[in-house]
Amino acid sequence: MIPTRLLIIDDHQDVRGALKARLEANPGIDVVGCTGCWKTGLSTAISLEPDVILLETKRDDGHGLEALSCLKEQCPVADVIVLTSYADVEERAEARYRGAARYLLKDIDTGRLAREIQSVALT
Repeated sequence: MIPTRLLIIDDHQDVRGALKARLEANPGIDVVGCTGCWKTGLSTAISLEPDVILLETKRDDGHGLEALSCLKEQCPVADVIVLTSYADVEERAEARYRGAARYLLKDIDTGRLAREIQSVALT
């Protein structure tokens, strides 16, 4: 089985590092990039063409949903999973409207997160 190519975009360095470490341990996932800046993430996504992008929308810069729209517009083959700190019903609806494949909370266990990533990559 070919691993799912994953890009992580989260502006919290410790969270990025933990996600990367947790997901790299899964042989079905290949973390091809990891960044805090969504504009850098967009450039990385364009050049590396990941299968799935994990995106935190509750960003310090306030541009999470804008980042989602740009990623879906410029990298239409990549599925975007919003992985966020706390549930927000309005944000979830807006994220789905803008093309997010999933809206998940960061307290998700590693096994389930890996399955969600692989699941969206297969559809």
